[in-house]
Amino acid sequence: MTSPTHPRWRVIGALGIAQILAWGMSYYLIAVLAKPIDDDTGWGLTWVVGGVSLGFLVSGLASPRVGRLIDRFGGRPILCASALLLAAGLALLAAAPANSSLGIPIYMLGWAVIGIGMACGLYDPAFSTLGRIYGESARSAITLLTLYGGFASTVCWPLSAFLAERAGWRATCLAYAAIALFVMLPLYLFFLPKETETPPAKAAAKGAAIDRRERLAFWVVAVNLTFPVILMGVVSIHMLTLLQARGVELAVAVALGALIGPAQVGARIVEAAFGRNLHPVWTMIASNVLAAAGLGLMFGDPTLAALGLLLYGSGSGIRSIARGTVPLAIFGRDGYPTLMGRLAMPSLLAQAATPSLGAVLIQHAGADATLWALAVGGVIAIVVSLPLLAFRARA
Repeated sequence: MTSPTHPRWRVIGALGIAQILAWGMSYYLIAVLAKPIDDDTGWGLTWVVGGVSLGFLVSGLASPRVGRLIDRFGGRPILCASALLLAAGLALLAAAPANSSLGIPIYMLGWAVIGIGMACGLYDPAFSTLGRIYGESARSAITLLTLYGGFASTVCWPLSAFLAERAGWRATCLAYAAIALFVMLPLYLFFLPKETETPPAKAAAKGAAIDRRERLAFWVVAVNLTFPVILMGVVSIHMLTLLQARGVELAVAVALGALIGPAQVGARIVEAAFGRNLHPVWTMIASNVLAAAGLGLMFGDPTLAALGLLLYGSGSGIRSIARGTVPLAIFGRDGYPTLMGRLAMPSLLAQAATPSLGAVLIQHAGADATLWALAVGGVIAIVVSLPLLAFRARA
């Protein structure tokens, strides 16, 4: 538990504000800056958006190591490192010259550094930090943290657009780098408790014990954390294209897409109010059912797209909670950060591939076939989540 100088509300509040900013300056950054960067540099959207895929690839490869470091040293130093890494990566993006052969390599290097910062600073390390501090009672803290995270696009998309319009994309990157250094870093330093270091041998033993005892459970959980990420990644990146292919006007498609954020936050509030007495496995299953129903409605009559996106957004919202609480409930507190790092790797690698996967499906199979594939994938996600019920007794 935290000390009186680090009460629970201060820890969660600091992490929550930092999560909004960390997601906004990494995962959500390119949605606003892709066109300004391409217009300024002429590199082409393939290279510009490809930086995000590289970031996820690097993040996935780094995540197991990050989990082990949190298990040993606690989350505070790793989260502080994430602020420094995000600032450095954003500075590299801003420094990439437009009319030089070094431009794209420096830009990609910037995204690689951001990728390491993402591995150290997004949901998985934040969940791991809360799990290490609060143990099995971290569920409510994780749920509250995702409520903050749900506002990342709501806060940072308008901020990014405002900065890019008035100062340019490079100044926007530098502004976010300054926010990482002068807002996020102090939040981590002054509001998170300094935890006791775990001896290396003990930390390694905890991870090994989990691996031997729960190997099958690990793979069942890993599949459930990874497979839906592919579906949701395709939807989040190509949603406007898919809706327009169904006959929805662009302005209407954008308005419909805006429903996802409130649906995510609303579903998390409902889960916090009514789901705390249920095993987190039921949250995982419910997230898959809601997302599958939403995808099915998106495939059907275009007039039902709004309801479909509300259901899909609700499923996506509570999935973030399940991502942190299901492993904690099944495997327990010991070795939780190491476990989260290992579980994060396949899902982040999947996220690196989803932009290209979605583009290939739409280009070669068409929007209707892509929506069919997503709807079928949603049903498969429900099926693969059912074996989790067998591991509830291990909580």
